[in-house]
Amino acid sequence: MPSHAGTPLIEARGLTRVYHRPRTSLTKPGHDVLALREVSLTVHRGERYGIVGESGSGKSTLLRLLCGLDRATSGSILFDGREITGLPERRLRFLRENLQIVFQDPMSSLDPRMRVRDLVAEPLVALGLPVGGRVAELLEAVGLSAEAAERYPHQFSGGQRQRIAIARALAPRPQVLVADEPVSALDVSVRGQILNLLADLVDELGLTLVFVSHDLSVVRHVCETVAVMSAGEIVENGPVDDVWAAPAHPYTRALLEAVPTLEGLF
Repeated sequence: MPSHAGTPLIEARGLTRVYHRPRTSLTKPGHDVLALREVSLTVHRGERYGIVGESGSGKSTLLRLLCGLDRATSGSILFDGREITGLPERRLRFLRENLQIVFQDPMSSLDPRMRVRDLVAEPLVALGLPVGGRVAELLEAVGLSAEAAERYPHQFSGGQRQRIAIARALAPRPQVLVADEPVSALDVSVRGQILNLLADLVDELGLTLVFVSHDLSVVRHVCETVAVMSAGEIVENGPVDDVWAAPAHPYTRALLEAVPTLEGLF
């Protein structure tokens, strides 16, 4: 795996996120929920960086902060050297152009009323960028025919819909592709195809990948670096093969023990 000693593309320092829950009765005040506690990480240009943890570990909260979809209670985030923490949406155009997301469930992230050509072109239209022949180019890149452009999301399988979602995310030529549990809603038979597609596209286009999952074996398949999250903190990070071979934290060892194997099935 390559080493990344160049300029960091994403830098998070001391991120804390506290959510205040409103009171549920007249006699009891609302309470605070600590979702992230002093989280720091660095993603270098061209790196494949995995974030892994169970539900409630804080990985989704961290992802929203890195993507500028939520505000940290404290801490800072730099994208390509530019501070994004606390910026209003009107000043985040550079982030929207350079960072795109592939969501977990393609059926819920794709508008069922729109044809595929309009879905894939949507980021370009929103950012005021030219469409031209970009839709056909992207559909070919993700392994779909040009005829797919005239169809609707419900006319495709789950794996094909995720290919459409990937094409849409690539439309504005981002530097960073963020994949949020991109295969967990898919049949086991097509998960490997989508993971291989993502890995190939990241290599071909020179992208930086931030990949979020609850499954360490999936992260190992596509990432070179991993951060393991538990209870709102990063408890272990480093090269994914090293973490896999010799996990230092008990939580990481528990995640590895939960990875399914074929032993005992036959």
